[in-house]
Amino acid sequence: MPEGDTVWNTARVLQRALAGARLTGSDFRVPQLATTDLTGWTVRESASRGKHLLLRLGSPGPDGGERRTLHSHLRMDGAWRAYAPGERWAARPAHLIRVVLRSPGAVAVGYHLHELALVPTAEEDRLVGHLGPDLLGPDWDQAEAVRRLAAHPDATIGEALLDQRNLAGIGNLYKCEVLFLRGLSPWTPVRAVPDLAGTVALAQRLLAANRGRWTQSTTGSLHRGQTSYVYGRRAQACRRCGTAVRKEELGERVTYWCPVCQPLPG
Repeated sequence: MPEGDTVWNTARVLQRALAGARLTGSDFRVPQLATTDLTGWTVRESASRGKHLLLRLGSPGPDGGERRTLHSHLRMDGAWRAYAPGERWAARPAHLIRVVLRSPGAVAVGYHLHELALVPTAEEDRLVGHLGPDLLGPDWDQAEAVRRLAAHPDATIGEALLDQRNLAGIGNLYKCEVLFLRGLSPWTPVRAVPDLAGTVALAQRLLAANRGRWTQSTTGSLHRGQTSYVYGRRAQACRRCGTAVRKEELGERVTYWCPVCQPLPG
């Protein structure tokens, strides 16, 4: 399930594969872009914003004067893969392909992408302007993220951390792990979190530590079965106290937590 670090890594893969390349063909397999042809356009940059991926393009011609952005949201199941020309596309079934971009040196294939849109680059904010500070962005602003969280004091901290309008990039894995490490029940109201800034800072450090690799670890170990404290470990012993880790629904997502290390609020 893509989280901010996974999308950041994906953007870097596409940057290496396509940046500076002039597209030799495109194939959109979604109704709203079915007739779009990006042949001759140059890929100027691949960037991420939370769980959104932005491919910035320049139009054909000597100066590439027109700028457009191909936007995609990875949500829970989206993915981009880069292949060498002629290489077999083996990542996912073909019916999940939503877009194919071809260049002389690589073929980029987008699987099960959501909210696929092509907009003028100057209008990117229409698609991502609602997002809070990006934990892996060059303009990361911890104070602003804390301010946005604190503006909803009655929300549970578990739901607030997942709200991309507060801060962009945290998914269910990091939510669960951050709250365990801070000793916070997922049902704690934001107003009752004793050190909101410390919680946000830890989230940013965990995502940043996993940037550049595909195996996500919050424990420091990359060995299978040892990469998380509570996430995905229902009924297994808490690594701190030995109590069975629990799993329950929180809002529209499940949450994992230790009932001893993360006691319910008062």
